[in-house]
Amino acid sequence: MTTSFTIDGIDVVTLPKVSLHDHLDGSLRPETIIELAEAEGIELPVLDAEGLGLWFAEQSNSGSLVEYLKTFDLTCAVMQTREGLTRVARESVIDLARDGVIYGELRWAPEQHLTAGLTLDQVVEYVQEGIEQGIVDAAAQGQMIRIGQLVTAMRHADRSLEIAQLAVRHRNNGVVGFDIAGAELGFPASKHKAAFDYLAQEHFPVTIHAGEADGLPSIESALYDGRALRLGHGVRLAEDITIDGSDAEATFVTLGTLSQWVKDRGITLELSPSSNLQTGAIAAWGTDILDHPFDLLYQLGMTVTVNTDNRLQSGTTLSKELWLVADAFSYGLSDLEAFQQNAAASAFLPLEDREALADAITEGFIEAVQNSR
Repeated sequence: MTTSFTIDGIDVVTLPKVSLHDHLDGSLRPETIIELAEAEGIELPVLDAEGLGLWFAEQSNSGSLVEYLKTFDLTCAVMQTREGLTRVARESVIDLARDGVIYGELRWAPEQHLTAGLTLDQVVEYVQEGIEQGIVDAAAQGQMIRIGQLVTAMRHADRSLEIAQLAVRHRNNGVVGFDIAGAELGFPASKHKAAFDYLAQEHFPVTIHAGEADGLPSIESALYDGRALRLGHGVRLAEDITIDGSDAEATFVTLGTLSQWVKDRGITLELSPSSNLQTGAIAAWGTDILDHPFDLLYQLGMTVTVNTDNRLQSGTTLSKELWLVADAFSYGLSDLEAFQQNAAASAFLPLEDREALADAITEGFIEAVQNSR
C-alpha cells in the first residue's frame, strides 16, 4: 500500500513526477530478494521481508559511502540471471508508476552482473525486457510511464571504455545515457578519459556521480574531463558558496567560480536528500534534512532536482523525498512543480519529448489542484 504524503491538501503520489537518479540494484523489493536468494542458494541476514527491509536501512545509515555501498553485494547477487534481472527491472518500473512517476531513468552497472556467465549485451537486453514488461503491466493498471536505462561503469575498475561502447551499442534499445559510480574519493572522472572522449565523439549524454563522497575537485573533473550534463548528487558544490553575516540585517552570499559556472550553465544537480544524510555527504552542514544545503542551492537558482538514489536502502519513494524537503523547507506545490520541470528539462530525451513531458507535468499539477477543490 502506498503511503500518503500530503502537501497543500494534495497527496504527492498523485502528482506527475520525473525520477533522474534511481539505481536499479537499489530498488529491489525485500520479498523479491528473499525469493530469488532462496532459488539461488544465497544466504540472507534476515529471512522475513519486513526484517530484511529494516536490515538494509540500518546497514545504510553508516555515514559512509563506502559502507553504504556494501549492501549492494546482496542485491547484485540476486541479479545475475535472466530471471533475476527481468523480474527486478519489471517490479522497479511498476513501483515507480505506482508512485506517480511518468518518466524515470534507471541506472545500473552491467559489469556487476556477469558471475553466472551472461554477457554484457545479454544483461542489458534482459533489463530492457523487464522494463518493457513493467511498462505494459503499469499501463494495464492505468499508470503510464516511460523508462530509460543509464548504463554505468564502476569508477574503481578499468572497463569504462568497454561499458561506454556497450551503452552506445544499445542507444536504440532503451539506453539513454552513461554514468560512472562507486567509490568516488580517489577515482575522479579524469581516470576514464578514453571513455568520455568516445562518448563525446558519439554525442552520447553523460551524468557523473560527483560531489557526494568527494568535494569540488571531483565536480570539476566531472565537468571538465567527463563533459557531464548532470551531476549525480553534486551536493558538495555548496562548499564553493560562502555565506557572510548571521544577523537579520545583512547576509551576503558569494558563489565561487565553480558554483557560478554550474548555476549559469544550468547543470543539473541530482540531489537525494535521505541518501545524502545516510552517506555523510552533508556532514559538513549537519545530520538532519534541515541541514541539507538543498534550499540554499534552490534559492540561489541552481537547477535542483529531487531523487531517491536507492529506494531500498533509504526505505523511500520519490513522493516521500519530495514530502521531506517540502516539510523541512516549507515548500508548496509550485516548488514541487519547479523541481519536476527541472527534471523534465534535464532528462536524456529528445527536445520534443522533454517538451511533451513538461506539458504533462503542468497539466497534472493543474488537474490535481482542481480535483482537490
